Amino acid sequence: MIHKNVIKHLLKIRRLKKNEHHAMLYKVHKKYGISKRTLFYVKEYGNSNITRTILKESVLILLLASVISSLGGFALANVKTAFFSIIPLIIMLPVLNDMVGDYGIIISSKFSGMLHMGRIRGNILMNEHLRKLFIQIMIIALLTASICSIIALGLSTFATTLTYDIALKVFLITIIDVIVLVSILFIVAIAAGIYFYKKKEDPNNFLIPMTTSIADFGNMLILALLVMMIL
Repeated sequence: MIHKNVIKHLLKIRRLKKNEHHAMLYKVHKKYGISKRTLFYVKEYGNSNITRTILKESVLILLLASVISSLGGFALANVKTAFFSIIPLIIMLPVLNDMVGDYGIIISSKFSGMLHMGRIRGNILMNEHLRKLFIQIMIIALLTASICSIIALGLSTFATTLTYDIALKVFLITIIDVIVLVSILFIVAIAAGIYFYKKKEDPNNFLIPMTTSIADFGNMLILALLVMMIL
């Protein structure tokens, strides 16, 4: 059973101003062992309409994200002849967009959680939790990109004849695209996450639409550049 003093303190926390950093949060955390992340959400959303709050904080980012994502199509338009002549790239484009977007969501949510739990301190480059997350995401991204490339190359053989040289270049383009994009998403999530967290906002409401739109735009832009450079 929840102690009545805990309920009393949680009700007081609910009445705090949304962006107010109050000493009560620290005291309740130390006395009752309630996580900082739980107390944060009680204060931020406990006394307000959650849907309205999230939409209010996210709508401008979503609009900007839509504009950014739409720009990626212009990048592909400049190399459409070369790009659309390579069937494996056509097969992989929607897959890569979705896959890298999912990595953006994972990075954003994980990093936001680390911020709320106080795991991001000192030198970012030396942070053990962040370094571990980066390695995990990068390994998974490279494995899935490799599998997607092999499947796309296999499927494309039913429609056209691929030379070893073209197959190798397609595989190389996919790997470079994923490495660059995952690295960019980490940099954006860290920089923007710390910025919004210092403003006493929930980074999740901003980072997820931001990183997914960058993933869509960046994937098309980087693919276009790699096609011009390699093919």
